[in-house]
Amino acid sequence: VQLQASGGGLVQAGGSLRLSCTASGRTFSSYTMAWFRQAPGKDREFVGAIRPNYETYYADSVKGRFTVNRDNARNTAYLQMNSLKPEDTADYYCAQGFHNPTRPEAGMALWGKGTLVTVSS
Repeated sequence: VQLQASGGGLVQAGGSLRLSCTASGRTFSSYTMAWFRQAPGKDREFVGAIRPNYETYYADSVKGRFTVNRDNARNTAYLQMNSLKPEDTADYYCAQGFHNPTRPEAGMALWGKGTLVTVSS
């Protein structure tokens, strides 16, 4: 059972990136897929999530700019990031589990390694 995130990189402010997270070994479609991020010196924070029924949830800081999606046929979740800001710079992690609206991290059972996103001003 593994999650593999990819797609991070360096982008200028105002630009876009799409992160991908591919899962193996579990029934992908049955689980919520979520994205978190951790900036240097800060705690990890929730970014967005998509439930098996395709309901989505977002942190206020990314609403209207980021979109979470999933392709169950490919066992892959995506995080489309538009209008990126320097404050979006962080390691981005994907996770799999069940969405907990009050404590998103608590619902996640499986975590992938981070992929670094750097937004230059």
